[in-house]
Amino acid sequence: MTATATPGMTAAPTPFHRLLAVEARKLVDTRSGKALVLVLVGLVLAAVTARGAVSGPELQALVNAAGIGPGTLLPVLGILTVTGEWSHRTALTTFTLEPRRGRVLAAKFLPALAAAVAACVLAVLAAVSATAVTAAVQGVPAVWEVDPAALLGWAGVQVLMVAEGLGMGVLLLNAPAAIVICLASPMVWAVVGRLGTAGATLAEWFDLNTTTGPLMSGDLSGGGAARLAVSVLVWIAVPMAAGAVRVIRGEVR
Repeated sequence: MTATATPGMTAAPTPFHRLLAVEARKLVDTRSGKALVLVLVGLVLAAVTARGAVSGPELQALVNAAGIGPGTLLPVLGILTVTGEWSHRTALTTFTLEPRRGRVLAAKFLPALAAAVAACVLAVLAAVSATAVTAAVQGVPAVWEVDPAALLGWAGVQVLMVAEGLGMGVLLLNAPAAIVICLASPMVWAVVGRLGTAGATLAEWFDLNTTTGPLMSGDLSGGGAARLAVSVLVWIAVPMAAGAVRVIRGEVR
């Protein structure tokens, strides 16, 4: 005799695309998310305008300037994405609706990383427009030459910065602490790098802002790739893995 399942006793699993849609909407449907997006767009436009007025219509320089805002604010957006469930005390509800916590984390990570790519596209479009406008206003020819390797490396750095924010956020589950660490670490490493040979060596291997320099300039070599891999392991891979274990196995309150 075959047992018949009682209707309503089991719920169908939530499709992953629905989780993605929900988490993507969370990026911009909160006051903090909307404010960050507006400030980000404003910083990109202000940066390319100011750089164009100073350095002239050089596309490569304007692209680099346009990346300052995303590189600073997008990690914060990533942090808020993964810590919001705990700061708003909605984690229990979320994990009750979707008990497979790894899927929830993946649905949080992917939209934030996609937002980094979208911000890069926005920055490039703003830089192209600013280059054309600056050339017309100043009456000089525009310099459109861009190193493809440097452009891809620049975009890769923006994605890595967001991944760092995600890693710190999921590890600490505390937005203020994670934001302070991400924003203060470049200043701390700048001090460490000036503490003699040992400090400079530590910064060369463990400071993510230093190790991503060759990637952004498009001349990443074997040694530079090794140093980049070490810093990514320390600041992104390990925190993200440890945080994921904490979220998946920990008690939700």
